Amino acid sequence: MKSIIDYFSHPLLKIPLLAGLITGVLCFLYFLGLYALDIAPLGNIRVLDYGIHIIVMATTVWYYRKNIGQGRLHFWEGLTIGYVLNTMAALVTGWLIYLFVTQIDPGVFDEYVVNSKKLLLEGKKQLTDQFGPETFAEQWTKTINMKPSVLIPDELTKKTALAVLPVLIISLIFRKQDYSVLQ
Repeated sequence: MKSIIDYFSHPLLKIPLLAGLITGVLCFLYFLGLYALDIAPLGNIRVLDYGIHIIVMATTVWYYRKNIGQGRLHFWEGLTIGYVLNTMAALVTGWLIYLFVTQIDPGVFDEYVVNSKKLLLEGKKQLTDQFGPETFAEQWTKTINMKPSVLIPDELTKKTALAVLPVLIISLIFRKQDYSVLQ
């Protein structure tokens, strides 16, 4: 057990895990803000919470470079920090939203299902023209049978897809290596 604790106490994991936890809570607070303003908190506007991910990611990489790396940061360290932070934040956000829609207000998820059906019906012609009526029927069945547990993997999938470019850019911007061995 001690070896596992030692493994996760390494700054390259500990710092982004903590920052990811903070980011997940901030994104959940954004969700609650949308809920309080009576805006569909599971709608497309919620994707703007990825800005919180980017800000915390850049800050965490900068902090790691300044305080742990003594002014240096390898590209792979930036990638590790970015992806660990992003994954942790997505899991925390997903779980908190899941707990909210199952324990506090199930109506939020019901509204999400209704909006998903509406969106699917609006794109029915394009979907059937492109992929056939079987694909539409399959998507419709999935939408009707959605359970709140779909929110966690959905959050993780979306945030992972959104993370690719920002993590690369942040890692490249903050990258600074010691080139003295080349001289």
